[in-house]
Amino acid sequence: MSVSKKYRDKVYIIKDIIFTLTEHGEINQTSLFSYCGLNLTKHKHILDELEDKQLLEKYQKPQGKRNITYFKVTHKGLEFCRNILDPFEELFPRVSNDSNSEKKLGLLFFF
Repeated sequence: MSVSKKYRDKVYIIKDIIFTLTEHGEINQTSLFSYCGLNLTKHKHILDELEDKQLLEKYQKPQGKRNITYFKVTHKGLEFCRNILDPFEELFPRVSNDSNSEKKLGLLFFF
């Protein structure tokens, strides 16, 4: 039995990251990836890119012998989400991969 993986556009991944950070304030890297349903190896570059663009802040807190990486959204990141990502998702809502996706979008197809 094969398990189908759902594809999520990068813009929606970015919105999920910013939304999760807004919801939790600050969160460690492992929890952020878990809440957003991301893979550290495949998606780490997105966090690096958001940090480079100053949409996120990354810092480390010592915990025992290790340093734990935490992220939080910046004011610029909140504004980006409000002014760009929210209107984008309003115009182009996410599409479900299940068989009822046409129904959820309110579209009827007659063949």
